[in-house]
Amino acid sequence: MTTITPQQLKDRMINKEDLHIIDVREPDEIALGMIPGAISIPLMEIPNRLKEIPQDKETILVCRSGNRSGKAYEYLTAQGFMNLKNMSGGMLEWESL
Repeated sequence: MTTITPQQLKDRMINKEDLHIIDVREPDEIALGMIPGAISIPLMEIPNRLKEIPQDKETILVCRSGNRSGKAYEYLTAQGFMNLKNMSGGMLEWESL
């Protein structure tokens, strides 16, 4: 599994890179805040929303701690997605920066 740290992601955002970020948390968690520019696709909705996830661009997966986004990573890999990264530490680490 390829990972990215919250600090690496923030650095790339500061450099204004074109990033595709998917937050797999539930709506009640999203309501507490999310990474600017991220798209909300709760983990259980991913199978029905595959068309919203680009296969030709890097996609960074985010959740609360990195566990659910890791499951999303494994599922998407099994579906043939290749350019994925899981944000280690999730939003817990993001918020502590």
